[in-house]
Amino acid sequence: MAQDVVIVGAGPVGLFLSIELAVAGVKPLVLERLVEPDRTIKAAAVGAVAAEALERRGLAGALDDEQRAAMALMMPALKARFGPGPVKKPGGHFSGLFLIDQGLQRDPERRMRPVPQEALEKILIARATELGIDIRRGITVEGLERDDDGATVQTSAGPLRAKYLVGCDGGRSRVRKLAGFEFPGTDPTITGYQAVVELDAPEKLPTGWHRTPRGLVASGPTPGRVFTAEFNGPPPHRDAPITRAEVEAAIQRVSGTDVKILSMTMATRWTDNARQATTYRMGRVFLAGDAAHVHSPFGGQGLNLGLVDAANLGWKLAAAVKGREHLLDSYTAERHPVAARVLENTRAQVALMRPDPLTSALRAIVSDLMKLPAGNRYFGEMLTGVGIRYDLGDDDPLVGTLAKDQLLTLKGGSEERLYTLMENGGGLFISPLERSLPQGVQVARTQGGPSMLVRPDGCIAWTDASSTSLDDALARWF
Repeated sequence: MAQDVVIVGAGPVGLFLSIELAVAGVKPLVLERLVEPDRTIKAAAVGAVAAEALERRGLAGALDDEQRAAMALMMPALKARFGPGPVKKPGGHFSGLFLIDQGLQRDPERRMRPVPQEALEKILIARATELGIDIRRGITVEGLERDDDGATVQTSAGPLRAKYLVGCDGGRSRVRKLAGFEFPGTDPTITGYQAVVELDAPEKLPTGWHRTPRGLVASGPTPGRVFTAEFNGPPPHRDAPITRAEVEAAIQRVSGTDVKILSMTMATRWTDNARQATTYRMGRVFLAGDAAHVHSPFGGQGLNLGLVDAANLGWKLAAAVKGREHLLDSYTAERHPVAARVLENTRAQVALMRPDPLTSALRAIVSDLMKLPAGNRYFGEMLTGVGIRYDLGDDDPLVGTLAKDQLLTLKGGSEERLYTLMENGGGLFISPLERSLPQGVQVARTQGGPSMLVRPDGCIAWTDASSTSLDDALARWF
């Protein structure tokens, strides 16, 4: 018997996609090659629009708990660097320029959350378990056959039939390769390391990001976390075990100090190849997250990008399982341009970090532009993703944007937050008007104010200032 949806990969993107499907009434099967969750060092924060997608599914409290724990770990280093006064909340950086001022953003409350990826994965695993999602670990994908009705996946545990298959299996996606997706882009130029270490003289590596004549080195604010980048080409042996000696040598070369590593608990290599699948859909096979796009980690945008891929695809895939397949082409149409822009800005960040005098001159000019209110807003919205607007063919500038959370005053005087009303995964019609709507769209009758139709992924699909009718929007999306 065919599974409705099989997801390959139980990282944050695969897990969140499985949650989105389950909330919409479709229980997927998740396959993961690792026997246990990967605990190596990864992203240090969740971007703004990804955090909002998680909050729309009732995970705000869990994120708050992990954020408090992370900030408690970082606070000593932040206090040591910035002094005893109030610590400025993180706004992100562009090419190591920590100039983004949340106070200058259009919506300063829409910000990244300093929740490490390892903590996020724990949250998502717990939620997927609550929803009864079947996650099978220690299973590798070995073959794939596609046809008009679905895909047959050959795995280490035997064949599986899926009506729809989604590759959330990372930058070296087996699904992408077996299905034949094109993956063009630019080749790597950097060898980088990220590690958690104990140093013999940590004062030799001051907290923060430091560009040197030999590359880039960053330390903290989480205790022991170090990051290096050298512009001497990609790692010669990307998959070889990482030794303490090679990480130590990289830190010494870039920092120009003789600091030594006493112990190393985890480490990863990274580079800056930037590639993107030309389409995210081939028939009934889809890609999401790093399987669809890879880039350097500068700006911390990868996790943000992948989780919003999952939010965009999940409800559309659930609708297709129930017979409304026409929504699926909008996934590539909406998400591909967003990732293309991220690839471009990460390439720009690499270019601005190169350790040469010409780059230093350009970097000084970009720094000046970032200090201007309009420039600061431009870089901030680009990195957080809050400037996303899908082209839905409507003249209203709000249509196609992702709705921020807000407090609504409902008819009768009670108050409710927009994201709280969306926790069950359906669409939401906010209006003081009485209106009958299709199944899957909840009505929030307000005491007054404008009307708005919000898709399950938080995208505003219609307002009373739209150039299209509400009936057309409802027919298109629901």
